[in-house]
Amino acid sequence: MPESVDPAQSLDQLEGQRWPDPPKDATSLVKAVHELRRRPVGTLRPDELARLITQDVGLPWLLPLAVRILRDTAPAQAAGGWYDDDLLYAVVTRGQQVREQSPDLAHELKEAVETLVDLSRYVRDEVESFLASLPEGM
Repeated sequence: MPESVDPAQSLDQLEGQRWPDPPKDATSLVKAVHELRRRPVGTLRPDELARLITQDVGLPWLLPLAVRILRDTAPAQAAGGWYDDDLLYAVVTRGQQVREQSPDLAHELKEAVETLVDLSRYVRDEVESFLASLPEGM
């Protein structure tokens, strides 16, 4: 996993590979993913990060950004604030990639999700699966 991500760079720049323009008859999802890859990663909103992550695009760069957002917003959720279930779902369903990329990142995610309350059932089930998949003692 990259040590740090330059938020001014796009995924195209970080990966050193520019995707060609999508075909004219591409779906709106495909067009959106192509467009989001060209934007600086530091400008991506949580919903845009979730969209890319669920498509397994740019995971080495986006997972650390997403985990930090989840970590930073978890205390507000526990206090009754809004929490981005879509981003959480995107990240915990990529649990294997998180663990493989960085045990520290997986630990950071674990600590954040353990503080969450009142999650919807579908997200809670995925969080529980993620937590159960972690090695003991993590």
